[in-house]
Amino acid sequence: MQDQQAELQWRDGHVPVSTRFDDPYFSLENGLAETRHVFLDGNDLPDRFREGFHIGELGFGTGLNMLAAWSAWEEAGHRSPLRFTSFEAFAMTPDDMAQALDAFPSLSPWRDRFLQVWTGAGSCDLGTLRLTLVKGDARHTLPDWAGRADAWFLDGFSPAKNPELWGEPLLSDVARHTAPGGTVATYTAAGFVRRGLAKAGFEVSRVPGYGRKRHMVRGVLA
Repeated sequence: MQDQQAELQWRDGHVPVSTRFDDPYFSLENGLAETRHVFLDGNDLPDRFREGFHIGELGFGTGLNMLAAWSAWEEAGHRSPLRFTSFEAFAMTPDDMAQALDAFPSLSPWRDRFLQVWTGAGSCDLGTLRLTLVKGDARHTLPDWAGRADAWFLDGFSPAKNPELWGEPLLSDVARHTAPGGTVATYTAAGFVRRGLAKAGFEVSRVPGYGRKRHMVRGVLA
């Protein structure tokens, strides 16, 4: 499958909006605060961090979730590598990522280290981070992945606009690639997403969301 790039417009000069899905890449209120609430708190991180911890993600986007997790990992005192595998169909260029991430100056120490080596594809080893970006449609790439994640960040575009990333077959593949006792978190509380995760084997709970979003979803593999 030929690699496809993200197609963007910029809102207020720093918020990237996908023209393909007509959806912003992060919260217009505070993208970093939302990431920490949904994906870190939603997966009980950093409390669950341990040596060898592996995060899986659907939707790499700007790399914001990865940087938030990596910074939390280092700030928790870990010096071994955090493993982070993300699946992305429409990757952003490093230049576009840099422009988007300028909105989060508190992450600049991690952003700068990452962007110094990131080419936009493949993997990189930054000592305390081992990142792999799997390009292509996750419905085709995830089933062939040999890994299992301790925590999943489900961060595709809105289910109404990007239903491909929220279907039951893909959520079942997420469950099959989750370590025992592993967790999942996502910003959406759409009923069919909750049902899909439950059918895949997660114990699902609807909890308060970030900002204007009343609810989000988290799950633990039963």
